[in-house]
Amino acid sequence: MIRRVLLAGGTGLVGSLVRSRLAARLDASVTSLVRPGSPAGGHEVDFERLTMAPAALLGPLAPEGIDVGISCLGTTIRAAGSEDAMFRVDHDYVQAVAQGARALGAHQFILVTSVGAGGPGFYLRTKGAIEQTVTHLGFARVDLIHPGMLIGQRRERRPMEAFGQRMFEALAPVMIGPFSRYAGIHAETVADAIVALIGRQEPGRFVHENDELTALAR
Repeated sequence: MIRRVLLAGGTGLVGSLVRSRLAARLDASVTSLVRPGSPAGGHEVDFERLTMAPAALLGPLAPEGIDVGISCLGTTIRAAGSEDAMFRVDHDYVQAVAQGARALGAHQFILVTSVGAGGPGFYLRTKGAIEQTVTHLGFARVDLIHPGMLIGQRRERRPMEAFGQRMFEALAPVMIGPFSRYAGIHAETVADAIVALIGRQEPGRFVHENDELTALAR
């Protein structure tokens, strides 16, 4: 059975790996959404317009409908320029993608957020807010991906993240037990886990942290 997948955020660290893995599979048909002017191939979408009419704008891109929606969209306050601008990307754009996927028939939505989503601080509160929003859109199954510090090479420079990656890799031997959920995890592992989750039929809301992501990726 060919799964019809809608992917947003396919140019980022995890999303690009998900996209390349799906491109190599014969059982997946992928509609990848990219911003106008993106060097990556895909369907160029104005995400601001998408927030106003998700189904109308996505319908022509996936005329046969969607089975599974995946969002790897995300930014930082520094990259976005303000808390409001970050919320627009991490919540409103993701919400529009999910609404469009649901309107086109998707029964499953896979959302990459962060370990600690819903906790203190603007970043975690935003991640928690979009999780709640997506959970209530009517998908039969929602998979929430909660990685620790992502390890991998991004296209854009994020000096603080690069420092954090080195630090978490050095601390890996002591990040055990209850602390393992915060440990560094390679983006390739997260991408493999996401691909393994596509098409799962058990209904409900599932949260996947480092240990389970690693198991899924095997």
